Amino acid sequence: MRKPLIIANWKMNHSIEDSLKFITVLQNKLTFKSHAEVVICPPYTALYSLSVLIQEKEGLILGAQNCYYGESGAFTGEISPVFLAELGVSYVIVGHSERRNLFGETDELISQKVQSVLACNMKPIICIGETINERNDGKTLGVIENQLKQAISLVDKKDLGKIVIAYEPIWAIGTKQNATPGQACEAHQHIRGLLVKIANQNLAHEIRIIYGGSVQPTNINELMREKDIDGALIGGASLEVDSFLQMINYHEIK
Repeated sequence: MRKPLIIANWKMNHSIEDSLKFITVLQNKLTFKSHAEVVICPPYTALYSLSVLIQEKEGLILGAQNCYYGESGAFTGEISPVFLAELGVSYVIVGHSERRNLFGETDELISQKVQSVLACNMKPIICIGETINERNDGKTLGVIENQLKQAISLVDKKDLGKIVIAYEPIWAIGTKQNATPGQACEAHQHIRGLLVKIANQNLAHEIRIIYGGSVQPTNINELMREKDIDGALIGGASLEVDSFLQMINYHEIK
């Protein structure tokens, strides 16, 4: 059975001081249970401080929001996956729509990042999703199929079980207009079917497919009831401890 994955993507929010306060409060409030993995993806500047704090207590896992594919070299401003692994990072978000749209990341670059993350024994969280125009034109399934195939094109079949797929419809990110459970489930089932064809049925059913796009305490339980939704990639609603705590404990929300 796939273990649910609840991920906080803080984006460009929270200073080092704010990050330490958040994790301290969260650890004091949270009774860790085995129902989900909880991953915190802070800004780069807070990674080292949080790596020390998180290692002191069980239950939380450290993630990064992005990386470059090169191990070292003349890449001003980029972060090597080797450096992230050295900090104890376990997961790396790759191909987030904001990276694609604001910073021009291509499918080719994303596939190189996925490969490099795996090579450093970390797990890539591969983001895929359509724009509102693509959805309105009936292109959703084709877009996510193309993005998925491109993203894992360099991955050895034996490593596919280590990846996480995050379906994040671009039109739902930060808009408070999330996909309905039915819309999300349709996309997740399509992704699962693609993975069966690419790998095999057993391996495809090990891979976690999570949803991202205006996930809130008010909708996470309904989303998580769908059998092919294995977790959530949470942006703005993960910035407040109490809000994020509710979503970690989504199974307790009535």
